[in-house]
Amino acid sequence: MWSGILPAVTAKFTPNDTLDIKEMERCFAYQISAGVDGIIVNGSLGEGPMLSHDERLDVLHVAKSVAGGRPVLMTIADAATRDCASLAERAAKAGATGLMIVPSLVYHTNPKETVATLSTIAAAADLPVMIYSNRIAYRVDVTLEIMDELAADKRFVAIKESSDDIRRTTEIINRFGDRYDVFTGVDNLAFEALAAGAVGWVAGLVVAFPEETVAIYRLMKAKRYDEALALYRWFRPLLDLDVSTYLVQNLKLVEALVTGTTEMVRAPRLPLEGARRAEVEKLVAEALANRPLLAKAA
Repeated sequence: MWSGILPAVTAKFTPNDTLDIKEMERCFAYQISAGVDGIIVNGSLGEGPMLSHDERLDVLHVAKSVAGGRPVLMTIADAATRDCASLAERAAKAGATGLMIVPSLVYHTNPKETVATLSTIAAAADLPVMIYSNRIAYRVDVTLEIMDELAADKRFVAIKESSDDIRRTTEIINRFGDRYDVFTGVDNLAFEALAAGAVGWVAGLVVAFPEETVAIYRLMKAKRYDEALALYRWFRPLLDLDVSTYLVQNLKLVEALVTGTTEMVRAPRLPLEGARRAEVEKLVAEALANRPLLAKAA
């Protein structure tokens, strides 16, 4: 159902800590103009858990307004299944193309609870679902056995594979074939996952470098692996910033330095400062100084 580059876009805030609708329109449109294949709103990078449900729906509306018919997925991530189901239902009514569901944010569910949570949320919206499998950040591993149990429900169409174990991509494909659309959700494993058969990339650094992210994907699909690998190696120091406790601050700073947007985050997060900020600024300066010319790919 889905494939390609799906940016996990960032939320934009005014100095008064309200959503900056105009700036989100500009930044989301920049992604679309670069050729991405859809948009995912309110994920980890989008600070979704820091937004009210009304704010998350506002971000969804912005994305839909600029997406040009491309898929717009709403991330569902709350502590209580009841609240997740309520938001999922509202997202469906607001026109979301599908959902990306985080199994549990606070309480670390066991396999039975994980299946029940995902199934309840999917039923509330009756939309196609991408399961966000991230045992590193959220401590809930959506295992092959859980995927097997959910496979009978046709609403579950995709997996965002973020286990940090590149073997998992092959294991999913070996077990399920094309039953699930497998996306990589780890920026600095994207080349490896696409080479192993992933059909898409839920990307983070794409917010600052959409053309390069799209180019890597298209080169991989065209089997122009050497060209894709050269571009990926240039990109890799920045991609490593996605795998960090400070991924939101890291990527918002990169986005601000490259595209001129704001880096404001919602508390309790604070913008980067000191040595950590200087390191990100250095990486961006080096990347821009050595930014490659992009090859055309079908």
